[in-house]
Amino acid sequence: MLSIRLARHGAKKRPFYHIVVSENDQIPTGQAVEVLGFVNPIAASGEAVRIDAEKAKGWLAKGARPSKTVLDLFKKNQIV
Repeated sequence: MLSIRLARHGAKKRPFYHIVVSENDQIPTGQAVEVLGFVNPIAASGEAVRIDAEKAKGWLAKGARPSKTVLDLFKKNQIV
C-alpha cells in the first residue's frame, strides 16, 4: 500500500521535510517512489511549502493515503 508522508532531512535542529510517496513498510527516510514537494518549517523568508498539485492529485486518484499531517497541508493548500 502506498502512503504520502513527510520524510525528514536537514541538520540537527534545522528540520526540512520532503513530501514523498512511499510504501508503508519502508522507513520514513528510505527510498521514495516520488517526491511531491517540500516543507521548510523554519523558513524566515521565501517559500515554506511547495507541493506539486498535479502529482499529488494523481497519486490520490491511484489510491495513495496521505498521513494526517500531509492531509492538513493538502487542505491548507486547497489540493483536497
